[in-house]
Formats: sequence, C-alpha cells, structure tokens
Amino acid sequence: MYSHRDREGGPLDRKRISDVLDKHLEKSPSSTSRGLNSKDKERSSVPSTSTGKSQLDHRSASLSKAKYSDEESETDCEESDVSGSDGDDTSWISWFCNLRGNEFFCEVDDEYIQDDFNLCGLTSQVPYYDYALDLILDVESSHGDMFTEEQNELVESAAEMLYGLIHVRYILTSKGMSAMLEKYKSYDFGRCPRVYCCGQPCLPVGRSDIPRSSTVKIYCPKCEDIYYPRSKYQGNMDGAYFGTTFPHLFLMTYGHLKPQKPTQNYTPRVFGFKIHKP
Repeated sequence: MYSHRDREGGPLDRKRISDVLDKHLEKSPSSTSRGLNSKDKERSSVPSTSTGKSQLDHRSASLSKAKYSDEESETDCEESDVSGSDGDDTSWISWFCNLRGNEFFCEVDDEYIQDDFNLCGLTSQVPYYDYALDLILDVESSHGDMFTEEQNELVESAAEMLYGLIHVRYILTSKGMSAMLEKYKSYDFGRCPRVYCCGQPCLPVGRSDIPRSSTVKIYCPKCEDIYYPRSKYQGNMDGAYFGTTFPHLFLMTYGHLKPQKPTQNYTPRVFGFKIHKP
C-alpha cells in the first residue's frame, strides 16, 4: 500500500498538519479509537472520497507541495535531502526517519511496536490511534477511501506523534541505545557550538516529557549545557520524542564516552586588559 510513497519530496508540512491536529485535540481530548462506539459512528458518517483516492495519494501530494515550498524558502547547504533507496519495499518507518529534519530519529524495531506492553497508555494520548498504528506498521487499510482530506491529515499527524512517543521509550532500551550510539558516533546529532568544547558531539534532549511543550535541543556532555540544533527542520521536532532522560542515561550506560569538562573559559578583555568584575 505504501510502496509508491514519494521519497524525494522533502519533509511533511508539519505546521499545517499540526494545526489541524491541535484543533482536533482541543475539540476532543479523548483518543479516537476503533474500539469506541463514537468512532464507529464517526466512521459511518464520513463521506466517501472519489474512487481510487487513498491516504498514500494524500501523502504524495503533501510531500510534493512541501518540496516546492522548501526549494523557494530554504537553500541552506547544511540541510540534507531525503535519503533512501528507490526500492518499492521501503517501510513507513524507514521512509519517515529518512525525511529531512528527522535525522535524530532511529528506526524502532517492528517487534517492539507490536508488543502491546510497550505501547501502554498511548491510546489516550493519540487521536486515531488504531489507524496511526496501522500506518506505522504498513498494515493494509482501506480507511483512506472513507476519510475526508482533513481526517487523512489527522491520521498522518497522529502517526508521526505516535511514532515519536514510541521512540522516546525505545531509545531507553538496550537496542535503542545501541542504535543511538551509532548515530552519536556519526555526529548525526551535531556538535557543540561552544568554541572550547572543540566540536564535542552532542545528544538530543527534550526540556519536557509532555508532548507539544517544547522543541528538541542538543545536549553537550562536555560543557553540560543545551543548545538549539543547527538545522531549523530538526529544531521543529517535539522534544518529548527524545525526553529529558535519554542523554544522561546514555552517558551512564556508555561511561567511557563521558568527556572531561573543558578547562578553558573565555576571558573578556579591553585593550588586552581583563575586565574587572564588580
């Protein structure tokens, strides 16, 4: 179903889709699930779209629009384009993690996602939970023919939110830590901008564990401070998808990676003389 998704179109139009999701969450704080009677009523009242139109078509259209928008508004050389093979067997998870701006994400194992224990409590946090989970796991579904355009956007955004909330749990496991270790060694999370940290590789961190509270930051293990990511696309990611615990547990797990604190500090001078501090 998802074998023909556009892998060259740039990032999802997060702002537009997130606005729709915010409005939906304001109207209905409870989760939308197939197991609820209200969901069944909603599905029965949804008008069918034209024959052959699917959620895949919507994703391709959204990505195409984002492509032209990004080409006009952003030409920074440090932003990497969508990567990935052109094969038809690319999973949704691989496709999502390879979008520009999603470089901080690692790929969560399907087995982890399929274990209901690991998803405990997420049903109430994510609207259209069941449909979003099917999308993440590439489960064949015909709901794209039943949903309106706005509902398809909600499912898209819900899938991104659900994956992020699963991701923050996964990276605290041994497998998740191992996956993030490879990205850390490859400097995928960026380097500390502080001069005296000498290009120390950083780790992603959130200032809050509550979704939609703040965007992701990067934590420097050397100076033990946080900074904004260099890429504006990475800076738009929700910090709750990485959480407040990850970088510190990571450095406890891999203690040999913990660097020594910098011994140098910048000293302000005027005409060569240190400025007196009152």
